[in-house]
Amino acid sequence: MYGLPEQFSEPHHREWYGYKLEELTCQDLLQASVGWSTGYYLKSENYTDEWGVEWKVDPYETPYGVGHYTNIARNPLRNDDAKAMAFKAPDPHRPEIYDNVRRLVREYGDEYYIIGRIHCTIFESAWALRGLDTLMTDFYCDPDLTNHILDETYGYHKECAMHLARIGVDMIWLGDDMGAQDAMLIDPDLWREFFKGRMAEIIRSVKEIKPDIKVAYHSDGCIYDIIPDLIEIGLDVLNPIQTECMSPEILADKYGDKLCFFGGMAVQSTLPMGTHEDIENEYKRLSGSLGRNSGWICAPTHHVQLDTPMDNFFHMLKTIGCEYVEPVMAEGKP
Repeated sequence: MYGLPEQFSEPHHREWYGYKLEELTCQDLLQASVGWSTGYYLKSENYTDEWGVEWKVDPYETPYGVGHYTNIARNPLRNDDAKAMAFKAPDPHRPEIYDNVRRLVREYGDEYYIIGRIHCTIFESAWALRGLDTLMTDFYCDPDLTNHILDETYGYHKECAMHLARIGVDMIWLGDDMGAQDAMLIDPDLWREFFKGRMAEIIRSVKEIKPDIKVAYHSDGCIYDIIPDLIEIGLDVLNPIQTECMSPEILADKYGDKLCFFGGMAVQSTLPMGTHEDIENEYKRLSGSLGRNSGWICAPTHHVQLDTPMDNFFHMLKTIGCEYVEPVMAEGKP
């Protein structure tokens, strides 16, 4: 389409592929990722990451071709409490894991807003180690073990965030998926007990290093219950605003003077299945709600998947007024 080489790639990884696609599609923000999530999509075959999490690669079919997801094949701490209590995270101070962030700031920092991304900050990296079902039980049955594992994932990613702040990124993007489609995955009081203080300390630490830095938090799904807590501990930006899960009007009315919103263009419905008119109507709705106080970073809610027609993607860019380079679409291709 743009004549760029094919890449088995995804924005979480630590490999460097440059930002030519972002330049051609007129993006304002560029990002690089550090932390456990950089292992997510790094390989084209099954592998074990440096935390001991085993991954498998699963294909999925769409009308536009076969894509691939990496899914967890084995949680290394699932059935071994002693091993879990002895677990130590990798070294977060290795300079090489920050090479691409330093290069991003150096080469693009004068022109673009630079995001240092640390998704799966505490919860997701912990359940990848222990197993989601096991960790959910641990909250109630073995809080000491739970706190140890969370201290390891939290401590590692706190140090990563502090390094990114010192390097000079404009935003730290934290995250843990705490929401299902219509409610939280865990009791809000459990979140406050196990996660709020740890997230607060990460935010406090990076803002102490770089007072003008902004902090974003990603959680899929419906997290109405903890948004006031996130604001209380210093959050600046909430992502991804899935309109299938939370009302942009409610969010704007309640928190539009306290938060910037990031996302909103639905990859679960509108982009893959909608018409051009649907895309235009969604943009108008979000502009009048999330964008009411000029506190909205317009973006798809998640990675645009292979089930989305390219024509819809480029119509979204056109709708929001992005002066992107017109691609050369191959005949017969979506």
